[in-house]
Amino acid sequence: MIDPNRKITVHHIGDEHKELLYKLAEEHGTPLFIVDHQQIEKQYSEFTTRLPNVQAYYAVKANPDPEIIKTLFDAGASFDVSTMKEFNLVYENIKDMPEKERLDWIKNNIIVANTIKPIEMLEELDKYGPLLTFDNAEELKKIKAHAPHSGLILRIRVPNTGSLSELSSKFGADPSNAVNLITEAYVMGLTVEGLSFHVGSQCVNFENYIVALEMCSGILKEYYARTGQKMRILDIGGGFPVKYDNSVKSIRALAVLFNEELKRLFPPDILVIAEPGRFIVANACVLVSKVIGKAVRDGKTCYYINDGIYGTYSGLVFDHISYPILSFKESEETKLSSVFGPTCDAFDTLTLSAELPDLRIGDFVYTENIGAYSSASATLFNGCEPAKVLHINIDRRSID
Repeated sequence: MIDPNRKITVHHIGDEHKELLYKLAEEHGTPLFIVDHQQIEKQYSEFTTRLPNVQAYYAVKANPDPEIIKTLFDAGASFDVSTMKEFNLVYENIKDMPEKERLDWIKNNIIVANTIKPIEMLEELDKYGPLLTFDNAEELKKIKAHAPHSGLILRIRVPNTGSLSELSSKFGADPSNAVNLITEAYVMGLTVEGLSFHVGSQCVNFENYIVALEMCSGILKEYYARTGQKMRILDIGGGFPVKYDNSVKSIRALAVLFNEELKRLFPPDILVIAEPGRFIVANACVLVSKVIGKAVRDGKTCYYINDGIYGTYSGLVFDHISYPILSFKESEETKLSSVFGPTCDAFDTLTLSAELPDLRIGDFVYTENIGAYSSASATLFNGCEPAKVLHINIDRRSID
């Protein structure tokens, strides 16, 4: 049996690692979604090293696998959740703490970053008192009535130009109304502890961050001028880009920019937090699938594989990411091919332009960097079961 704790890193797969992935697929079957916890730890470590003064709250929505959450919890991460189910996934790791320690941990390490929350959720959260985001007066009224013991973070609308998934059309208060909303909250007896923004998912336009930081700085200064009070938290959200290809700048460049701007625009005692999701998990996962059909249509070879748009490749639609489909076969001769998923829906088209060697039914193909917004949004459409998840390097204590 292949040891799933054998040390490998699945980002930039070399021949030896491809051989291991192939053997894992033979042993465990396909489709197989392989999660490398060593790579998750590496990504988390890089984020916290590059941004040493930023507290990282992993965005659970990117990949809510309980084992991923546990690895990050053990690494010292905080968490960004949007629903009670996500909250409870994190809670599993702290449920055995003494009550005071557990409540303190929640207050200091969980933020509910969905600005709109059902009343039932607010009522359940009130006994824990986590940070809650809001962006409108109606949400303030709900929070006052159903979760008044929570600290609040006002989310403002900022530019999303150049991001793969924009968010500002749905979330964020107009910056010109920010101080009025904060003042309204205080009149209601609520505590607004800071500001937040999100520049959009997979943000490759770093100017978005600069504009957002300047907006927040201006709001904080206006609030202080009007009230004489300061806020203690700045939440810079997510959007930190993953190098799906060489055109994406590395986090090193963004971190230098961030560190300079944070120092320039904000007091040293402000607590800066962030919500990385994609950056932590995208490069840590590989999907191995199997060719289950082959045809020639209009002169082009077409392959049908046992995972698709409605499964792990859901990110093609919901996340707007193109995932190259690669072959384990070594061949200098490739041809332009189409690749389809297993369902009976023509929408289940993965690519019309894969460069692949001649494959046979039963051959394996793989896709790298597929850890974020992929298995998280997979469905059971057409009765197709989701990919089996295999965790490798999960028990670091047994292999270090």
